[in-house]
Amino acid sequence: MWAAIISKLPDWKIFAQAFLSMFIAIGIYYLNKFLRSLVTKNGAPSQKDNHGNDQTDYTNLSINYEDNLNAIKQLIGNNSDVHFREFEATKLQARAVLIFIDGLQNEELINGHIMNILMSDSEKDLTDISSVLLATYLLHKVLPVCEAYEAVELHELNQSILMGCSALLIEGMPSALLIHSSNMKSREINEPSSEALLRGPRIGFTEVLSENTLMLRRQGYNESLEINSYVVGARIKRKLVIAYMKDIVNPDLLQGVRDRIETIHMDFIAEAGYVEQLIEDDYLSPFQQAHNTERPDRVISGLLEGRIAILLDGTPFALIVPVTFSMLLQSPEDYYDRWLPGTLLRMLRFFAAFLALMAPALYISFISFHPGLIPTELAISIIEARQGVPFPALIEVMILEISIEILREAGIRLPKPIGPAMGIVGGLIIGEAAVQAGIVSPFLVIVVAVTAISSFSIPVYSAGITLRILRFGGMLCAAVLGMFGTILFFLLLCGHLSKLKSFGVPYVTPISPFRFNDWKDLFIRAPLPLMKKRPKMMKTQDKNRIS
Repeated sequence: MWAAIISKLPDWKIFAQAFLSMFIAIGIYYLNKFLRSLVTKNGAPSQKDNHGNDQTDYTNLSINYEDNLNAIKQLIGNNSDVHFREFEATKLQARAVLIFIDGLQNEELINGHIMNILMSDSEKDLTDISSVLLATYLLHKVLPVCEAYEAVELHELNQSILMGCSALLIEGMPSALLIHSSNMKSREINEPSSEALLRGPRIGFTEVLSENTLMLRRQGYNESLEINSYVVGARIKRKLVIAYMKDIVNPDLLQGVRDRIETIHMDFIAEAGYVEQLIEDDYLSPFQQAHNTERPDRVISGLLEGRIAILLDGTPFALIVPVTFSMLLQSPEDYYDRWLPGTLLRMLRFFAAFLALMAPALYISFISFHPGLIPTELAISIIEARQGVPFPALIEVMILEISIEILREAGIRLPKPIGPAMGIVGGLIIGEAAVQAGIVSPFLVIVVAVTAISSFSIPVYSAGITLRILRFGGMLCAAVLGMFGTILFFLLLCGHLSKLKSFGVPYVTPISPFRFNDWKDLFIRAPLPLMKKRPKMMKTQDKNRIS
């Protein structure tokens, strides 16, 4: 009787695989929880001395010219690129000095609109003007410059000089005039190098922030486009701006972005990627929570959906927040073409993303654990091709995948004329040689090649990197548990995505939470006349896209 009962029970391997799957899932959950408890977001403290006192000098300028000049020289005078041009202001019958950074200034503006005016003989005597009112008079009556203002703090004065302003200090005046006369060199505006395009405006952001904000303005006349400025960096300061449509954006989202930017305390913000990592919701997640782009048209499209753009001086990449997973598989060309081609291309990208993530894991699980799921003729062909291969499926896949990743990285780092050729030739030679040597099977070469090509079809490069990283995790799960491990890996990934948020917006919306209205711009791209509403997930003030 017991033998009959036992014979009807499922194979013990199924129980072992199910138990191991549950054990791995619980282990990953508690490991993630443990890492979150260890890693915390800590802002860098302000500059303080050993007693905890702030070292920033907020001393005001005095009426004594020599004291002011010596104080400035003591703080920044040791820099060889800081120039002190002393002269006699003939109109004022007083000494004056112009302080500026060599190479950053517009010499024509300084010579013609500042020094020439102050040093020229004038019939009008200005010596009777009060020292308190002198700065105001110079700003409004004498200096024909576009942007200038008065500074009374020594810290503000030194900081502005080092950021590219010219400072005018005049004897008897208890303040200084800061004049924006920078003339920074920048490269020409070209097509975005990281985002290939077939249709649309062929301009990309540059490293100069003022040019980037101008590109946003040039997209079209709009009174609601607002650009707010911030200064980030504790030691090396840089200008950062956020752009949004004031009558569309959700006020809570806007306040959240402002709060996170104001909490950035780091020595130097070298690139927009620093900002992305410092303000994202979940810094342990492999998925990016801000969309980086070089295309002004993509930024404007995001602003019109109620999103916010973050631009940093010194980098051509702008950040768009919040971001959803579907955004990473969409391209502006989807909207420039008619809806049928746009829908087809978008569905191809979703399918390619699935292949880039799961194809090697499915190969390992089928070959090692479930060959019965493969059609008989194909299974026989694969088995014959793998005759003589000395490695298990996991090692076989790892050899090719790591080789492809090395070739891809080498192709990026090599000079542009030989990089692509090196990647193609290297891939062909290594693949052919590996098959001839019996290290890998020809069928696996096809699987790895399809996987690599699929990852190239993702419009956002950083999103492709994420899928390439997760691909190795799926391969390990498949090697341990077969199809159970592959399905478990996919379910864990879906669970993480459903929990992940970007600035309060669910990462996989409109799938979860379900919003049927937003499905018009998810897997398909509906005709434009049907897309009358903005995405509901953004909770915009103005709901209508087409009136």
